[in-house]
Amino acid sequence: MPERHDPDFATTLAHGIDILACFSAERPLLANKDFALRTGLSRSAVARLTHTLVQLGYLQAIGKPPRYRLGAAVLALSHPLLASMHIRQVARPLMKMVANHIRGAVSLVVRDRLQMVYVDTARSNEALQTRPDIGAALPLLSSAAGKAWLARTSDADRAAVLNQLKLADPGHYAAHIGTLPAARRDLERKGYCGNNVQWRPDAYGFAAPLCRPYQSLLYVFNCGVPSSDGPYRERAADIGPRLVALAREVERMLGMRDGV
Repeated sequence: MPERHDPDFATTLAHGIDILACFSAERPLLANKDFALRTGLSRSAVARLTHTLVQLGYLQAIGKPPRYRLGAAVLALSHPLLASMHIRQVARPLMKMVANHIRGAVSLVVRDRLQMVYVDTARSNEALQTRPDIGAALPLLSSAAGKAWLARTSDADRAAVLNQLKLADPGHYAAHIGTLPAARRDLERKGYCGNNVQWRPDAYGFAAPLCRPYQSLLYVFNCGVPSSDGPYRERAADIGPRLVALAREVERMLGMRDGV
């Protein structure tokens, strides 16, 4: 990591955050050995970090030997960020209209390091099998949302993130980097990116980014639908332009269209 050569970089703090980032919806309970395996830290270093995070309320210890789950302090920490995202309040009614039309879900996502993260979702109904929740993640290079972000962001940011992806997972990078030029062409011509087989073979993904960052974040509107709902081209012709129209209307409402 380049940061370790930075004299102002707080390595212990970074390791603590790495511990918190190990959790997922599929793995809500983890032991110290799991943290050591996922972070590369020693068992003794992990034990000190988890003890500290429990004392601060960011982890809960369960049983003996202990396994850990995220604590309520993590939820409290995220609230100011979500509450300050004015775009969520502006976009949600429009997202719901599109979700009702496609009988699915429309989400708002942003990049978090090497993944895309949901910050809001509007659903046509609460019985949907696919229920992307706030904080859930998508792969950056193999999802429509990630490709839309990569296609829209600045050349410098794109190069930096792609280099990190290449170093973090060379196999995944090699398997999917070849799809990025087509995604960039699609965004230029159509205003959205589509995905029919890259991430989940049972779903189609479509994504339209804002024209530029809003409050320093480049937001992307994302939609995933089951491939059983119809042919890819048919679904793309319906959903893609609706996501683009959604993005353009949100830009207008946020005063972003001047000079575009």
